[in-house]
Order: sequence, then C-alpha cells, then structure tokens
Amino acid sequence: MATAEAVAGGAAHGHHEELSFVRKYIFSTDHKIIGIQFLFTCLVFLAVGGLLAMMIRWQLGFPGQPLPGAGVLGEARAPGGIILPEFYNSLVTMHGTFMIFFAIMPLLVGVYANYLIPLKLGAPDMAFPTLNMMSFWVFVASGVVMLASLFVTGGAAGAGWTVYAPLSAVPDYTGVYLGQQLWVVSIVLFGASSLLGSVNYITTVINMRAPGMTLFRMPLSIWALFITAILALLAVPVLAGAVIMLLFDQTIGTTFFLPADGGQPLLWQHLFWFFGHPEVYILILPAMGIVSDVIANGSRKPIFGYHSMVFAIIAIAFLGWIVWGHHMFQSGMNPLLGTSFMISTMAIAVPSAIKVFNWLGTMWRGNIQFHTPMLNAVGFVALFTIGGLSGIFMASNTVDVFIHDTYFIVAHIHYVLFGGSLFGIFAAIYFWFPKMFGRMMNETWGKIHFALTFILYNLVFFPMHILGMGGHMRRIYDPTEYEFLQRFQGMNEFITVSAFLLFVAQIPFLVNFFWSLFRGEKAGENPWHDNGLEWTTPSPPPHGNFATAPTVYHGPYEFSHPEAEEDFLPQNQPLGGG
Repeated sequence: MATAEAVAGGAAHGHHEELSFVRKYIFSTDHKIIGIQFLFTCLVFLAVGGLLAMMIRWQLGFPGQPLPGAGVLGEARAPGGIILPEFYNSLVTMHGTFMIFFAIMPLLVGVYANYLIPLKLGAPDMAFPTLNMMSFWVFVASGVVMLASLFVTGGAAGAGWTVYAPLSAVPDYTGVYLGQQLWVVSIVLFGASSLLGSVNYITTVINMRAPGMTLFRMPLSIWALFITAILALLAVPVLAGAVIMLLFDQTIGTTFFLPADGGQPLLWQHLFWFFGHPEVYILILPAMGIVSDVIANGSRKPIFGYHSMVFAIIAIAFLGWIVWGHHMFQSGMNPLLGTSFMISTMAIAVPSAIKVFNWLGTMWRGNIQFHTPMLNAVGFVALFTIGGLSGIFMASNTVDVFIHDTYFIVAHIHYVLFGGSLFGIFAAIYFWFPKMFGRMMNETWGKIHFALTFILYNLVFFPMHILGMGGHMRRIYDPTEYEFLQRFQGMNEFITVSAFLLFVAQIPFLVNFFWSLFRGEKAGENPWHDNGLEWTTPSPPPHGNFATAPTVYHGPYEFSHPEAEEDFLPQNQPLGGG
C-alpha cells in the first residue's frame, strides 16, 4: 500500500493549489464536490417527480375537475386545465422515469458512492477523477433531455416507464412521438453516466483501500455500493442495447419489436426486465448498506452478524439475475419455467430476511440513540419489511395472475422504493450532512419531518393494497368509469388528500436543509461519535482527504483508538446538534 500512501501524501500537499470557482465547484474532479453536485441536482429531479405524482393523484381522486391553479400544464392540453387521457399516460410514464432513474438511483449511488467510498476506505480520491466529472455531466445532459421531452410537440413519452413494445416502438417520421424518442436518447446518456461511475467505484474499492483495509474490514455501506456498482456495470448495457434497438424501430424502419413485420414484442420484456430486476437491487442495496452503518451508530454497538450481512448482499445480487421472469407470469410462458422463477423469487427473501433480523439484533439491548438518522433508518427497516412481505405474495404465479397490474403492485413498489430507498436517503442526508457542509441539520425539525413523512406515507400507500385486492387496475385514467370501482372512489380521494399532505410535509426538510447550509450549528469532526474513517477528517474534508494515509487495524464497527472506545461505552449523552 506504499503507492496509496504516496498518492495520499501528494494529494494532501497539492490541496493548497488555488483553483478558479469554475474548476473548483462546476467542473470539479474532487469526489466530494461531485457527490454534492449529484445531491443538489437529484433533489431538483425528486421535486419534479413529486409534482408529476401530485397531478396523477389529482386525476384519480377528482377525475374531470380542473387542476388547482390550472394553466401551468393543464390548459395547454385541455380547456380549464382538465387532464386528458394522453397527458395522463405521459404523467405516469415520466413520474416513474424521474423517480427511478433521476432521483432514487443517483441519490443513493451518484451521491454516496462518490462521497463515501474514498473517505471510508482511506483514499485521497476516486481512481479516475476526470472520468468521475464526466459521469456527472453526462448525467446532467441526460436529465436535461428528459426534462425537454415534457414540452415537445406531441407530449412526453406515454408508454409507461417500462415502455413496453409495440406501443413504444411505433415508427415515427413526423415528430409526433418525439417525446418517446427523447426518452430513449436520455436513457442512453443515463446508461453511459452509470457505466462511467461504476468503473470508477469498482476500481477505487479494489485498488485504493488504505493499508490494513481488507475487504472484510470495509463498512457495509461500501460493500453495498461495491456490489451495486458491479450490478450496474453488468445490467445497464442490456438496457442500453434494448433502447437503441427501440430507437431504430422508431426512426430507421427496423422491426425488432414490431409483430406486424416479424418482430417480437416479448423480446423487449425479456431485455427490459433482465435489466429491471437487478435495477431493483441497485435501488435498494445502497440504502441497506447506509442503514446498516446508521443503525450500528444509533445502537452504539457493532453490527450484528457482519459476515452474514456481507454474504447476504452478495446473495441478493446473485439471485437478482435469475428472477426477472416473475414480471412476465401473464405473458404466456411455460408453467414449468414460471415455477422456476417463482422458486428463485421466494429464495431471494432469505438473504433479505437475514439482513432484517441482523438489524434487529444490532438494536437488541443496544444503547439506542434516537437521533434523526436513526429514526429514518428504523423507518426503512419497518417499511421495507412490509414491502418485502407483499412481494412474497406476488412471487406466486397463481396469485400474481389476480393482482398483476393492479394497485397492489403500486403499493408494493412504493413500500420498497419509497418507504425503503427514500427513507434510507433521508437517513444518509441527515447523517453525513455535517461531514459534507460542516454544519448540523436541526434535530427537532428533522424529527418532525420524519414523523409526518412516516405517518402520511402509510396513509397514502397502505390503502392501495386494498384497492389492488378489489381489482383496481394500474394506469387507468378515470376509475369512476368502471362500475365495480366506484365503491372505492372515497378511498381514492383519501389517498389523494394524504398524498398532497405528504408532499407538503417535505417542506420542513427543504427548509431545514437550506437553512442549515448557512445558519446551522457548526459541526465538529465527529458529531455522531462514529468510528468511520471519514470522521477522522475535518468537516468538510480538505482536497486529498487525509494528510497521511490512515492505517486500519480493526474491523469496520470496532474502535481503533482510545477516544473512540470511550465513545462506544454505554452512555446516554445526546448525539448531534439541536
């Protein structure tokens, strides 16, 4: 590791160079600045996805009624701002797209893989800093193209976020479906950004760990990000190839997915879900790793069953490749093949359950500190467990025939990817905010934000299980047009009102975030009394991170110096800021 030490020393000596504002904060090659750039950009995309969700819920709760403040988007498409069916399809498509590709995934991977991997491994920067900068700016270009597709002639993509063929593959030589084509171009750019980042993360973890930082001394957050990067490196090219084939069908007359000319629409489903199910774990594994670190800190004890947690992460990643067919039980596949997908899907619940029980084991008899990151981490465990349990029902192909494409599926994916991933993101933001910006977020407002979000989240999404069991289909424009759904309209209105309140409940978080950037209590090096290597540096860390390369002597949740050991003894001292 002498090379790493020399690099670290050189970086530390070089951090006194004065860089222009543009080189330091815009086109930066510092992994910490790039992580922060991802954070601010993705918060904007998260807000866009949330606004689209509010429009969807308004239509479902109060179909045929003008939007509040109609005229921003509504009047351009219908008199009085009433949402039309075509526009509704675009809302559903773009909401899923922004939330999955431009909010959840980059918030977990783009932000925290960039920010934490070098700091937690004792490295001065990423292996390829310039490549890292390119990854961010290609991501920005991808987001700009996707945003532009909202405003083009003919409207945004409307084939659902899964863009099933042949609907999405209709040839277009007049620009009527320009929004669908821009969707494809944006996803190609997004894939390029993801691949650039994944190569960087994997190389950094393998080659740039500090002396003594063996693989099984890495924190679980880094293990999760490492395995996630491998998943992305292998899965994203499949999606990229598929969408390029789709673009050719749309523009130059190929017929990969068009059945009238011998194409295979089912091929799209196989290609998309071969990417799509590893993508589910790309979205959830980083949150699992982050939550593991936060729960260990909040429980004031080492993580329970560290090695089993690592092997569970690896098992989840491996099994994630062989379960994609459970999305296609209704496509006419051979029942024997469907049974194999059913068994593998049920098997993936085992490593997930190991993680849940180990989190509970970590908290058991711990000296729990209910700071805001810990509350969000515990919320993640509770809601992810509910989402996982509903997934077991869907794994059975006979049950899936009944609940497929109903609001039961909508409830499941939101419990996993909102109740799961987003609560993990909130835990990470609150926990590493002082390291990023040198100030604490307000604990009181953080707890208010958690309580409101947790309660309202359940009021929005738990009733959707009931809607789904009642046969309420996904992606329908007006549920009151179906006689058997009219009895559920009161529940739809309740969900819509709760969703608007949930959206408003994010205002305390935003105010707390931006107020704390400038006026928050100044944070010391280690306000949470944690033992990660990142907390041995100033807040925020300088360029190069460490003056000299650290040497690691203990596992990730053991303390290697007397001061940290003292912090780890049972105590009731408050952690963080007030």
